[in-house]
Amino acid sequence: MTRFMIPAERQRTILALLDKQEILSIAELTALLAVSHMTVRRDIAKLEEKGEVFSVAGGVQRMQAVREELGHLVKASQNQGIKRALGEACRDRVPPRATVYLDAGTTLLEVAKVLADRDDLLIVTNDFFIAGYLAEHGKGQLYHTGGLVDRDNHSCVGDLAARFLRGLNIDLAFISASCWNPRGISSPSQDKVMVKRAIARVARQSVLVCDSSKFGRTGTFMAMETAEFDAVISDPDLPAAYQERLAAEDVEWVAVGVS
Repeated sequence: MTRFMIPAERQRTILALLDKQEILSIAELTALLAVSHMTVRRDIAKLEEKGEVFSVAGGVQRMQAVREELGHLVKASQNQGIKRALGEACRDRVPPRATVYLDAGTTLLEVAKVLADRDDLLIVTNDFFIAGYLAEHGKGQLYHTGGLVDRDNHSCVGDLAARFLRGLNIDLAFISASCWNPRGISSPSQDKVMVKRAIARVARQSVLVCDSSKFGRTGTFMAMETAEFDAVISDPDLPAAYQERLAAEDVEWVAVGVS
């Protein structure tokens, strides 16, 4: 006979199980804990409130703490199809004669590619690959922030880059993320966070462009809260509970599939 456990004990057990197995279904947890679906869902809700887990379709997944981000070359090889689709989805969001910020990252490089032929735009970026592509193929004005060079990610970060951005008025900022959870986006790098916070202050509109594989990761330093974004562009695999949160916080949600 399975021993009765109080809620706190059940929740510790759920976390221990998730440490061994990345995702568990509701059915698996009801069987392992010998409790009802409703009880399991209440426990998951409590753990979500604490930022320990997040709900996925039919189950739950452990939030992953990130201490070091992947380098550009690794990121460039991941989820290429969805990144191209996300870039294409940004094309028609950019109004005429806009000043646009493109954050560092391989997803935002795809945004740069669809905007390259716009000669009416002024584009600002802290990413060397984006700047290089637009220097060769772009038709509009181009500025790079300068600042401390992050060699692994081929971008500029830190106070000098942030200071440059604080001196601008940006119409539309496309923001990337490597760590994303229900609260918002974060990073293990304080220098990267300084840049994201700076752009959040000066942009009239901020749009998060990120595939759902980044969701469920938490960095030490908080960059932007979910409610600070005007829109989120991602793929349909983003957890339903987070999609509901976006609606509750009046953040536009754009789901982009890969054809």
